[in-house]
Amino acid sequence: MKEASVAPEGEVGLKKMRGIVVHESFCYEKETQLTVRKTSLFFAGDGFSVYDCKGEVFFRVESYGPDVRDKDEVVLMDASGKCLLTVRRKRPSLHQRWEGFLGERSEGDKPIFSVRRSSIIGRSSVTVDVFGNPGEEYLIDGSFPQRCCTIYDTSFNSSKEAVAEIRRKVDASTNMVLGRDVFSLCLKPGFDAAFAMGLVLVLDQINSDHVVVDDGAEVDQPAEDASP
Repeated sequence: MKEASVAPEGEVGLKKMRGIVVHESFCYEKETQLTVRKTSLFFAGDGFSVYDCKGEVFFRVESYGPDVRDKDEVVLMDASGKCLLTVRRKRPSLHQRWEGFLGERSEGDKPIFSVRRSSIIGRSSVTVDVFGNPGEEYLIDGSFPQRCCTIYDTSFNSSKEAVAEIRRKVDASTNMVLGRDVFSLCLKPGFDAAFAMGLVLVLDQINSDHVVVDDGAEVDQPAEDASP
């Protein structure tokens, strides 16, 4: 896998350095758009392929059916199959809570970030805490099932600053909006692409597009707005 360009510290600035969670090699100097393709629509989290602006595979997530691995654990890999990040649902938990681990998770490993979802009177919010850098926090606002949400840096009680965005992808040749199985992940300079994709995996698990009912049939799950 070709490494993303590392943003010079002097150009990006110390504030942007907070966005490095997995590794600085996944941070771009300039605003960058990755294309994310969900490789199966039958089960939540079944697979993703992520492509860079040149159309080359950048990240991938693979599984083949709902019983292949622990349903509560998803692994993000690079193009060669190296494990970069593991996200796992924490149980028991009052609210939906996920944790991210560097590389392939082993018993006793400590998470590098935590994602929690809470709901109050039908509305919900998704917040992210990064460990090892006190005060580093993010808020995810919008609707992931509709492929329309933004990741904001809310660290140190600062005003919200957009660092990444999930959008419906438009075919440049036809100017048509593609289906929800293909979407764009837009990254601001200096924000860790692997970390951003890890958050996408959590959102996919929280807001699954499909629900498998007892008789094996699939039904659409109503879209949930992640707005606070």
